[in-house]
Order: sequence, then structure tokens, then C-alpha cells
Amino acid sequence: MLSIRGQQLDGSDQQLPEQSGEWSFETADELYLFVHGFDTTADAAPNLAYTAERAFEAVRPNPVVGLSWDSDTEWDAAKETADATGTVLTNWLTEWEHTDGRPIHILGYSLGARVVCEALNIAADRNVETPIRSVSLLGAAIPRESVTTAGRYSSGIEALDAPVSNFHSENDRVLGWIYRLSDRSQAVGYQGAGQSETTSGYTDVDVTDLVADHYSYFQPEEGCIPRVVDQFPSQ
Repeated sequence: MLSIRGQQLDGSDQQLPEQSGEWSFETADELYLFVHGFDTTADAAPNLAYTAERAFEAVRPNPVVGLSWDSDTEWDAAKETADATGTVLTNWLTEWEHTDGRPIHILGYSLGARVVCEALNIAADRNVETPIRSVSLLGAAIPRESVTTAGRYSSGIEALDAPVSNFHSENDRVLGWIYRLSDRSQAVGYQGAGQSETTSGYTDVDVTDLVADHYSYFQPEEGCIPRVVDQFPSQ
């Protein structure tokens, strides 16, 4: 696991997450990085990353590294923390590019999508190279307009030399109802970007037929991980 829990996020380009647990994936050709969402405790974060790893085992087995961040707080505070966490994620990705370089497929789940998209913006602003091979947004709790050509994350998505795929489900009542009421906007993880013109490099993928609720995107045997893998660029 990578963790920034308890850290005071200072916005510097030197701050890195702490590494914990065993990192025994010397023979892996690529890695998955899983960024959890809102209201996830320190104990729950590793379990979610492990669940995602089990889902990948059936279609494209590789190690899953989880990023644990302080999301178990009030909603507005969690969004601010997600933005600040994006900086630390960018720092780690930049370091990984220089010290290891193996490709990384990032999965941003729920509010974790905000962490990931903020990291893309920061990497674009800094004009740095990252090892990102693909970005998959699962039940993304970010506004649908944020991925449009004039949206908040357009610069980061367009600058990335890798696909950004948004897996959305109309069965996701958390996004369809709770997010809409609390954020006063439509989540891109519910119905995609709709008819709006999206940023180059971004693709909506409807997984309503596979995903029954907000918690099923990366579940083994019932989520949409096989379709996620289908969107990966050719090896």
C-alpha cells in the first residue's frame, strides 16, 4: 500500500506517500494503482485494493497497489483533500517513472477519480513524464462537465499520452441521487458526459449492463473489470 493518511499536505513536489506492506512484484511487467473513494477508512482501503486485484486475476493478472488517503471525513473536506492528494500522487508517479519505469494502469474509484484527474492536471502543468499507460474512472464522483473541452480536467486529459476511460452505470444510485443532491451537479460516473464535446483522449463506456450499484464496479465475477481491460491500449 501507499498511504498519505495523517500527512499534512503541503503542495510541494517533494512530498511522497509512505510505503507499507510487501512489494514483491519484481517479475510483473505492469502494475495497477487503485485509488479508493469517499468515506473509506484506513482498514478498508487495503481490502478494496485486494478486491480489485482478485477481479483482475481472471482477465489480466498483475499486482494492485492501493493509495490510501484521508477520505473518511465530511464531504466538502474530502473533496479538498482529494485535490491535495493529487499533488502527492503526481510526485509518486514522477519518481516511479525515474526509478522503475514500468507501466501503470490507474483506477480512480468514486471520489478517487477526483484524485486521479487532479494528478493529471498537475502533471500537465509541470510538463513531466509519468508511467501512466491508461486511466480508468469507475463510478466517478466528479461533475460531467469537468471532462468536456472547457472543463476542469481537460488540460490533464488532453496532455496525457494514454487513454482515459469513464465507466458509468445508470444503476449507480449513489451518484444518480446522493451525489446529485450533495454536489448539485450530475456525476460523470452516472450517465457519462452526455452530448457534451469531450476532451481528446477521453471515452465514455456504458457498463449499466454489468454494474448493479455503486459498489460493484471492481467486484470479481460481477463488475466491469473485463471491460476495463478491453479498453487498455495494445501491449
